[in-house]
Amino acid sequence: MPGDNAKKALIDSLNGLLADYFTLYLKTKSYHWHVAGPNFRELHLLFDEHATELFALTDIIAERVRKNGGNTLTSISSIAGKASIKDDDRTKIDAMDMVKALRDDNTALVKAIRAVKDAATEAGDNATEGLADDWTDQAEQRVWFLTQTMA
Repeated sequence: MPGDNAKKALIDSLNGLLADYFTLYLKTKSYHWHVAGPNFRELHLLFDEHATELFALTDIIAERVRKNGGNTLTSISSIAGKASIKDDDRTKIDAMDMVKALRDDNTALVKAIRAVKDAATEAGDNATEGLADDWTDQAEQRVWFLTQTMA
């Protein structure tokens, strides 16, 4: 039977993942708004598609926190305090630099998801374990698309 420490570690890792999803969502959406250049249409649509995927998972992740007896992030400052993905306040950035940054951030997200899965295993939360596989697949697909866009 998993202990309280395993459950607390899972809740903490889920909240960290939630913060990363919110941060990456906003970064991706900002790039969607500010992208320019010869690949504008393709990247504008790709970034919007990715942002939609990211945002759709925030509620699911938050509900996993609540179902495990924890409290979720409550504000922009709580997101900023837990996120490992760095935001980007620039409005003028080369389109391919945007693609590279998002590829690297989604690669980091895969690692964070895998850490959540490990914590879920330790806590005996097979529901989160199963969801983490889907989240990993989605993030790996974004990495693949962004990598191929840079080729």
